Amino acid sequence: MGKEIKTSCSRPTIEKHSENGNIEISETIKKEDKYKMIKVGKPAPNFTASAFHNGKFATVNLEDYRGKWVLLCFYPGDFTFVWATEVSAVAEKYPELQDLDVQVLSISVDSTFVHKMWNDNELSKMINKDIPFPMLSDQDGSIGKMYGIYDEDSGVETRGRFIIDPDGIVQGFEVLTPPVGRNVEETIRQIKAFQLVRETKGKEVTPSGWKPGKNTLKPGAYLVGNVWKHWKVSEAFDD
Repeated sequence: MGKEIKTSCSRPTIEKHSENGNIEISETIKKEDKYKMIKVGKPAPNFTASAFHNGKFATVNLEDYRGKWVLLCFYPGDFTFVWATEVSAVAEKYPELQDLDVQVLSISVDSTFVHKMWNDNELSKMINKDIPFPMLSDQDGSIGKMYGIYDEDSGVETRGRFIIDPDGIVQGFEVLTPPVGRNVEETIRQIKAFQLVRETKGKEVTPSGWKPGKNTLKPGAYLVGNVWKHWKVSEAFDD
């Protein structure tokens, strides 16, 4: 009788067997990463990818969205448990993201055919409509490698999201292990904060927990050692 595989939020790994049938023990020595994580404040690597969108197969180029904000969401795979909740939450908030001039792009190593199957058979039932943004395919992991989040051992992308500004500059990113989902409300809050800083050309910055309507800080010599006069810790939390 075969060994039972434990169900989790990541894809099953393939065990390697030696010639005598024993499972090989992987090295405990951590390999040097081949792909370095990109940096905030630097240009987002451009790419072209096939996609499933609005019931059709298409081609998407990141450069085509220059002039808009882009929320690029990598995830381990279709039909995984946590991403089903994340993608449906983002889809639910998509009108608000569009009002902020944000284009959402989701991406995994799955083919566009699998994207379609997942949309048709599960996701559309969760949100009572099709996923409204392009679902990109990165089957060889080349895009994930450019962004430094492709997991060579498992052959999938890590759960990561990147906020890219209209100039194509990465303003922020978040990377989590498969079992923990991201918070779309927090993502929207960060986008609003980045947009305010951009609109004020850096004359205003957003302190911890900032939301529209709350106080900002105005960098200057007067503020050195005096943040306590202009901001209270209680402002970091919801009222």
